[in-house]
Amino acid sequence: MPTKLNDFEVRFRVRSFAKNRNVKKIIACLLFAQISFAQTVYPTLGKIIANDASFSQIVSPDAKIEVLGSGFVWAEGPVWVSDDDYLLFSDPRQNAIFKWNEKEGITTWLKPSGYTGHGFYSDEPGSNGLLINQKGELVACEQGDRRISRMKPDGGGKITVADNFEGKPFNSPNDICEHSSGAYYFTDPPYGFQGMKDDPTDRTEVFGVYRVSPDGKVTRVVSNLKRPNGILLSQDEKTLYVSQTDREAVIMSYPVKSDGSLGEGKIFFDLRPYKTAADGMKKDKSGNIFTGAGNGIMVISPKGKLLGKIDTGVPTANCAFGDDGWLYITAGKYVCRVKTLTSAR
Repeated sequence: MPTKLNDFEVRFRVRSFAKNRNVKKIIACLLFAQISFAQTVYPTLGKIIANDASFSQIVSPDAKIEVLGSGFVWAEGPVWVSDDDYLLFSDPRQNAIFKWNEKEGITTWLKPSGYTGHGFYSDEPGSNGLLINQKGELVACEQGDRRISRMKPDGGGKITVADNFEGKPFNSPNDICEHSSGAYYFTDPPYGFQGMKDDPTDRTEVFGVYRVSPDGKVTRVVSNLKRPNGILLSQDEKTLYVSQTDREAVIMSYPVKSDGSLGEGKIFFDLRPYKTAADGMKKDKSGNIFTGAGNGIMVISPKGKLLGKIDTGVPTANCAFGDDGWLYITAGKYVCRVKTLTSAR
């Protein structure tokens, strides 16, 4: 039979229960505060500049450009590895690929990354552009070893995808993109020769754009650009964009034919009025092009209109989307990110 409580016992137990509830609330608040304090607060730089009202639907005017790491010589070629939620990026001058994730921060992932010889080669011997292909492999433009390679992100060694055209070595593969057919398009400027006393005798005077078919056949698809650099396929894969980084600084567009060859190119966006040049390029799900240009990332509509700029305030080479709307940016000695209102898919 239940024991009947007197009034004093009832009041005491009610007060105890209330105190216990308050203690639980306090503990919960402390735990939440602990978790909150554990989150890294990153320094910020730069600003968001809108050139068109629609830009606020792509990047918030209040978005912060967070610095994830610094101390690099020239950060380049970022790519997001979706399977394990981490960023890889090159530093061609350090001949290394670095890794960043939220838990561990910056670590060296691969060294050497683009030149496996001995002694001094050039100022930029390492890998440059990177991508994760449809098989989940890391594909790299290796400036020093003058080839395109692929490897599984969890190791297993590199496999050469292509290292020559008609028996002559490439100059220094710079940037790359993949077609849904499994073919690659990449640029081959001479930037990997910078700092050499003498250029290699086997260099080619054509700084071309090449296509590697799924069966490994290499064809030159563009041969009249002075300094091809960034490269990107449009959302529907009907257009190939190539940035030219010299005094005639433009982004060219080429129609992609059914056999993978290209039609006649035309100027898509002229950067000369802005006194800068475009480097690496990525696109969002709406087809907007994000390109490293001068001190930031220019955002250009599919119709060739400048929408705005993610202004880092420092020389900026390239960018890559994560899976959650974050845009990762390689900017000279910095690796940064900014939260966007869009995504790659």
